[in-house]
Amino acid sequence: MTMFGDGLDAAVQKTFTRPAPKSAGAQMRYLVKQLKGTRPVAELLGISQRTVERYVKDQIKKPRSQLAARLEREVKKRWQPQIRAKARQQAATTGGIIIDTQARLGYTAPIGTTDQDRIRHLTVALPPRYAARLFDAQEAGASDQELRMIAAEALREVYFQDNGRRAGSLEEVRFTDIGHLEFQL
Repeated sequence: MTMFGDGLDAAVQKTFTRPAPKSAGAQMRYLVKQLKGTRPVAELLGISQRTVERYVKDQIKKPRSQLAARLEREVKKRWQPQIRAKARQQAATTGGIIIDTQARLGYTAPIGTTDQDRIRHLTVALPPRYAARLFDAQEAGASDQELRMIAAEALREVYFQDNGRRAGSLEEVRFTDIGHLEFQL
């Protein structure tokens, strides 16, 4: 589980126009339809093909907790791909993304300035270019650390430097001890 990756996914999921299937049978039928067969679904979830068939026919209704979590995650990953793509495209071109975080933020600056990091609660609208960078990095399989560095760079420019109007000599922002992180499109 990655904090930044899951946060970006949750922001995109808020744009869905219909709720994802809730019951195990409906979720399994959706995955069978998407992956075009019960064998790929069984391999994806790590269960037998016969078990998948039983869920599809509603012979089994309650999955184990681990299977239920995997099933829900895989369905949400594939649910409404066109809506998902449209939301990402809009955030990356015109809308930008809002980051709401409570974390320890500090920065590296020249000697003689106050660079002590402290816990801050920030809600900052990031420009579309940073939304595009975050989504592109996420799709490319970037680690949580890489996504954190992109977000720190965005906060440096937008919050600390106020888009070039102050703190021009600020070098690096430290973004650690994250207590809360949420993205909104």
